Amino acid sequence: MLGAQSAAAQLGFGVLVDQSRYRGNPHLILSCIMSSSTPAVRSTKLKFKGEKTKKKRKREEGDDGERGARRRKDDGDRAPESWVLPEDPLEICGPTFLVHPSDPSPLCVTYDSTRRKVILHTIIKGEDEEEIDLMDRTPTEVSQVWVTTRVAGSPTINLRTGTGEGKFLSCDKHGLVAADREARGPQEEWTPVILPDGMVAFMNVYEKYLSIDEVAGGALQLRGDSEEVGFRERFWVKVQHKYKQEAHAEEKKKKGGIIGDTKIDEAATK
Repeated sequence: MLGAQSAAAQLGFGVLVDQSRYRGNPHLILSCIMSSSTPAVRSTKLKFKGEKTKKKRKREEGDDGERGARRRKDDGDRAPESWVLPEDPLEICGPTFLVHPSDPSPLCVTYDSTRRKVILHTIIKGEDEEEIDLMDRTPTEVSQVWVTTRVAGSPTINLRTGTGEGKFLSCDKHGLVAADREARGPQEEWTPVILPDGMVAFMNVYEKYLSIDEVAGGALQLRGDSEEVGFRERFWVKVQHKYKQEAHAEEKKKKGGIIGDTKIDEAATK
């Protein structure tokens, strides 16, 4: 059984993670929440209506370089605890926010610690709340946050509840999704796939995909038995900027030949 490092740190959105009793009873205290391998997927360049096609190849390469430099500069200006979209599966780590773009109301993958079950929480605006674009949404409750961990260098991840006793999201061979286990095993492993539009699909150990399913009475729940990726299997995923940056730093170390012992990357241990 994999152990966890004993440490405690405060996440940027105000959640204190005490991992000294990680396996038995890790707990998160909400002080405030701030809004702020698998088959490779070929990326595609977005084209917009009215955009002029540039004929000179050298100019296009230069423009791409400028855009890349500008994006790196914008990333450097972001607050560490701000929520951003991952561009690579390795960037999915630490506090994680999962949203499905359902219509008319988006759904947030949430853990109900009282009932001890995973639920799909409808994201709606309050009476005095202005309309917020889906891409600008951030967690408003600690129950909406999952803590993503992985064995260093592994393409698979584990999604642990950010509240309650720290249970791992799992899927059995029948496609039933739950969060009721304190230990990691094959059924708790998920392989994230970044799609061309930036959304993410999650494949389980049975090579089936996590999806939104409608059951009797019109209720919605998570399933893990989809054969292919469609609308129901696509999620918007957000992670905190500092963990995305740490993932890049770790990758640079590997490319530079600085490889340490295999370890578990646990969120909020730094």
